[in-house]
Amino acid sequence: MIEQTLSVAKIRGTTAYLQAEPKPACEGCNGKCGSQIFSRLFGTHKKLFPIDLSEPVQVGQKIKLSLDDSQLVNHGAWVYMAPLMGAFTMMFIGALLLNLSEPLQILFALMGGVLGFLVARYRVSRIKHQLKVVKIYPISFSVKQIDGD
Repeated sequence: MIEQTLSVAKIRGTTAYLQAEPKPACEGCNGKCGSQIFSRLFGTHKKLFPIDLSEPVQVGQKIKLSLDDSQLVNHGAWVYMAPLMGAFTMMFIGALLLNLSEPLQILFALMGGVLGFLVARYRVSRIKHQLKVVKIYPISFSVKQIDGD
């Protein structure tokens, strides 16, 4: 199980839009590593994740979600392997069975990669991730000390 704590950014009806806390890539290199450079180049887009909740929540409240990681392996296998296998299969068909020239073999490999991508896209859209709400943390109130206490 993969667990992540997210903050409620906005609420619309029974749907809460959650936002992950941005995490720095590392602290050891003072911003000179590739991760820090890429994060500066491409920015840190804060994406909102919608989830339907039965319990009332408020903006700023923290929610811990868990995700079954067995589906992630299946998802990753389709995304990475289907286009690759499609490209290799079509290339071998063009080379060994049809005796095509090299430019046509490359074209066949590209067509196989696109076909594998479309198959992976279809299969991945059918995979449902089982998200579970582990805990909804209460809103923490700021404590202010009054003089004399």
